[in-house]
Amino acid sequence: MNARFYNASVPSNIRRDIGQLLIGSLPGTTLTAEIRSLAKEFSLGGVILFARNIEAPEQVAEMSIDVQGLATNLPLWVSVDQEGGRVARLKAPFTEWPPMAVLGRSGDTQLASRFATALAAELKAVGITLDYAPVLDIHTNPKNPIIGDRALAEDAESVGRLGAAIIRGLQENGVAACGKHFPGHGDTSVDSHLELPLVEHPPDRIRRVECVPFREAIRADVGFIMTAHVLVPSLDEEKPATLSPRIVQALLRNELNFQGVILSDDLEMKAIAKTYTVPDAAVEAIAAGCDGLLVCSGNVEVQAATLEALVHAVEQQNIPYKRVEDALSRLRRAKERFLAAPVTSQKIAGIRQVLGCDAHQRIVDEMARYL
Repeated sequence: MNARFYNASVPSNIRRDIGQLLIGSLPGTTLTAEIRSLAKEFSLGGVILFARNIEAPEQVAEMSIDVQGLATNLPLWVSVDQEGGRVARLKAPFTEWPPMAVLGRSGDTQLASRFATALAAELKAVGITLDYAPVLDIHTNPKNPIIGDRALAEDAESVGRLGAAIIRGLQENGVAACGKHFPGHGDTSVDSHLELPLVEHPPDRIRRVECVPFREAIRADVGFIMTAHVLVPSLDEEKPATLSPRIVQALLRNELNFQGVILSDDLEMKAIAKTYTVPDAAVEAIAAGCDGLLVCSGNVEVQAATLEALVHAVEQQNIPYKRVEDALSRLRRAKERFLAAPVTSQKIAGIRQVLGCDAHQRIVDEMARYL
């Protein structure tokens, strides 16, 4: 072993296991030799799908099967942003859901639950096991360029109540839910894909308002919570939430007692990437208390460099191995909970009977009354 990396306290399998911390991305509609090589070397945790990866339902299902073929000892997450409204990677013949603001106008948790149950059925039909939903941000700033009608409501209690119903509807039907974006992206005025937003509330307001939906999600046993790339000076003057131990570890893990998986938002978003390289941000995020990382452009070289940086950081004790062990344990428990029955080729023939079916369209029609 290279002496530069040697650390007797770190197990020799760290290089293989570190890949579990990454939910990576694909450049196109099939698995490339590069992504296969990355998964073989690092035991990749999962993939996230975007429009560039999606041609047809059957192709998504086949890709999900191919992704599971990359597994070494644990199945992989196949994940997607399928919220409804303008953030929906899966288009017709999948059901096209209205924006989540309609559920806030309805105030109907039963309708929210029926929506989530139907959404889970369509995701599972094509092998998707993790949905980055619901949005738990509160729409308190009408000038917010990125949240808007993605938010369930303008008040914390409604967001929490309806968000919990969506979480239960997804998870009781076999799809892991991910509440986002902690500690709250609702009262911001810039898009974190482009700049680092500022949240200027004092800590008591954040605990009293922004944290309420996340507390409800935790009570609903949400599998994942995603961090926000926002700067909250009252909690941490220097580091964005994703990279802040004060926000990730002290507030979300310790104070709110969230025991599930804490996942970073995409580390290639400019809110982070304007200041940090992706590998450096990955090291900071894991050290801060995140258990998993999203890297979403489809650039396999960036993903490989990210994993190399994590291995190096552990070997050099910049990330304590205990921190990695804790993350790996949470990730394993989540997979044991949700990944028991991946899609198989025998199930593909029946996909079209589930997607966009009359029962799901009736839910759309009911939701559309509140547009």
